[in-house]
Amino acid sequence: MPKTRSYHIAVVGATGAVGAELLGVLERRGFPVERLLPLSSSRSAGKIVSFRNNEIAAEELSSASFEGIDLAFFSAGGDTSRRYAPVARAAGAIVIDNSSVFRMEPDVPLVIPEINGEDIQQHSGLIANPNCTTAVALMALYPLHRAFGVRRVFAASYQAVSGSGARAISELRSQVEAAAGKQTSVAKVYPHPIAFNVFPHVDSFLPSGYTKEEMKMQNEGRRIMHLPQFRASVTCVRVPVYRAHSVAVSAEFERPVSVAEAHEALAKAPGVELVDEPQKNSYPMPLYTAGKDNCEVGRVRLDCALVNGLSFWVSGDQLLKGAALNAVQIAELL
Repeated sequence: MPKTRSYHIAVVGATGAVGAELLGVLERRGFPVERLLPLSSSRSAGKIVSFRNNEIAAEELSSASFEGIDLAFFSAGGDTSRRYAPVARAAGAIVIDNSSVFRMEPDVPLVIPEINGEDIQQHSGLIANPNCTTAVALMALYPLHRAFGVRRVFAASYQAVSGSGARAISELRSQVEAAAGKQTSVAKVYPHPIAFNVFPHVDSFLPSGYTKEEMKMQNEGRRIMHLPQFRASVTCVRVPVYRAHSVAVSAEFERPVSVAEAHEALAKAPGVELVDEPQKNSYPMPLYTAGKDNCEVGRVRLDCALVNGLSFWVSGDQLLKGAALNAVQIAELL
């Protein structure tokens, strides 16, 4: 039996929240890594990351970092991806990028493997990972689209602070502790305290009144589902949850719908678990989807305001399916 090839892997942003998850997913799924190169900013260079019981110091990212690298995962923000992803490609590495910089580029595949994995065949050295909220929502929406043909959705997200990185996790924790001690909460990552609060503000606002985050479900959904007429009106809300995003969706379809057929489509969809027994208080919750590879969907019901409409609730770990896991699944397809 031929020996499986092993790869030289670089992880840009290895000391961040998504980078740490990437290392864990690569190890847990047994990805064939011959050499791991953790890369970080100058500020984080020298920090130790763990991989397969080895302690490895992160190296400072530079234009010379990608020599001999087969595959480079980028999870260090848009500015870093914009500057260094072309450098990595020029050095011969295939780049899987978690930022939003390249997602709408027509020659860059935007991939959720369970939905459009075949699109990676069109890559030219760069593949984009979708937005985390979009990924979680589409994991539930796409099986229903295949069954009924989706036209449009109205949705509200309930987004965990880990979507903003490690600093936001620390900020929520410190604000909870401050509130318990009857002290004033200090907001640095967000414009308002997040502990015991919610606010309808994720990403920057556009002239339309929507935020950039809110438009991603429509714009990215069109590319991922190969559905140029797909429409999505979304309100993105930050909530005081550490991990796992949730989305409430009302979807209108082309064909008549039924809850039984929806359950059947969701139950057999890869990467999705149907958790839908509300009489037993059983429905998806971020407390229990945190740390899970699969997204959970429940509260499936006929929408009383839409023709051929279904309402449902989906929850998934955005650091995993919304970021690290999806990126590694792309690498596995490659």
